[in-house]
Amino acid sequence: MKIIVIGSGFGGLSVAIRLAATSHQVTLIEKRDQPGGRAYVYQQDGFTFDGGPTIITVPYLIDELFSLAGKDRKDYLNLVPLDPFYNVRFPNGEVFHYNNDADGLIEQIREFNPDDVKGYYKLKEASDKIFKAGLPLMAQPFHQFWDMVKVAPDLIRLQTYKSVAGFVNQYLKDEKLRQVFSFHPLLIGGNPFETTSIYAMIHKLEQEFGIWFPLGGTGALVKAFVKLFQNNDGKLLLNREVKQIAIDSSTRRAKGVYLDHSEFLDADIVVSNADVAFTYLNLIPAQYRKKWSDRSLKKLRYSMSLFVFYFGTDIQYPQMAHHEVLLGQRYRPWIEDIFKQKILPDDFCLYLHHPTITDPTLAPVGCDSWYVLAPVPNLQGQINWKRKAQEYRNRIVDYLEKHYLPNLSQHIVTEHYIDPPHFQNTLNSYNGSAFSVEPTLTQSAWFRPHNQSEDIENLYFVGAGTHPGAGLPGVLNSGKIVAHLIEEKEHH
Repeated sequence: MKIIVIGSGFGGLSVAIRLAATSHQVTLIEKRDQPGGRAYVYQQDGFTFDGGPTIITVPYLIDELFSLAGKDRKDYLNLVPLDPFYNVRFPNGEVFHYNNDADGLIEQIREFNPDDVKGYYKLKEASDKIFKAGLPLMAQPFHQFWDMVKVAPDLIRLQTYKSVAGFVNQYLKDEKLRQVFSFHPLLIGGNPFETTSIYAMIHKLEQEFGIWFPLGGTGALVKAFVKLFQNNDGKLLLNREVKQIAIDSSTRRAKGVYLDHSEFLDADIVVSNADVAFTYLNLIPAQYRKKWSDRSLKKLRYSMSLFVFYFGTDIQYPQMAHHEVLLGQRYRPWIEDIFKQKILPDDFCLYLHHPTITDPTLAPVGCDSWYVLAPVPNLQGQINWKRKAQEYRNRIVDYLEKHYLPNLSQHIVTEHYIDPPHFQNTLNSYNGSAFSVEPTLTQSAWFRPHNQSEDIENLYFVGAGTHPGAGLPGVLNSGKIVAHLIEEKEHH
């Protein structure tokens, strides 16, 4: 079968590798000059900056793709474990070193608040249960409402109607510890006070599988996947943008895609790894969209956006770990500003990525490579980024210099940033959202745009906006789900 995959992010790569390994003719089409989607790599002045996803959990999902294609991941890629997973830093100078050393975690919890040790054991037990029930759901489609009904009793029993913060806060009393164990949804575009607590399983996921880093950066993982795909006769087209998915008006099935300059490529099946809302709104004529009309797409809630500042320093800061979570004075009000009010707060909660502490080859000798990521409102907020971006960059640099990286401004030797308009215009994300559809309870599983289009039978979706959602395990699983659906269709 001839299959076209639109977009070469990790969801697109995952499904393309699986389908090519089972002898389909797969063409992967990417509008930019290199594959990877959000995981684009910027190289400048001897520094390498991974554009996007840099927190790798669940390495078996990566290994699985290689073994499916009859290869060993170790021949393509070296993954190394990180410790700590993150340092979570507070404005008063306190630090929580978050990893999977069970005794060490308890010791630290005791230092923050001895009364929370008992609560943490209960939290851990509850999170383990959600993990057991939730992990299998990450790899199965939710097409029929019945799929949802079957698992509902389990999910209700596990309190997944609560938010991650609501779930954590019932066990922990210390405000700082509550933040340490509930910030994770921010890494997948969710508001901790609204994201369904099924995501509380991230704690167990990390304890179980660790946090990893591919030597050479996330870009090395993209390269390894592309090589694997091409070794199975997969075809990758770069610098080619899909302008429309061609629909046969009599069967209402996709029959291929139109590229720029109206070139047509035919296909039996089309898989979109482009943003779900963008795909429906821009690539499929309205008359073929009963379920996903413009109105229903605009009614969905979309995740926040990001301002990501990439910079290289001509000195090193060995006191900073690979992943640093820098929390601000305000937590909930800051989150409300971004998700609800859609305004740019004056204070920050930041994620700082410092890969050269693990892999020095990502910068010239004696230098450090970084990015700092600030959650910001999506483009539904009225922020003029042309005017705001430089000033915002300066505020972040001042903040880092004052609290964490002494004399930073004198040592930045190269830099680059991306902002919400970049997510909208370059990455084709509706509203400039960085993680597509927000992971709330009423936008999860069956309620999320389906992996198989409800409007066009042979159109499938992978990536952050469909089930199971954003984050590397989510999008790799979406590729697995779609490959299975296509295989099942063939055998019927």
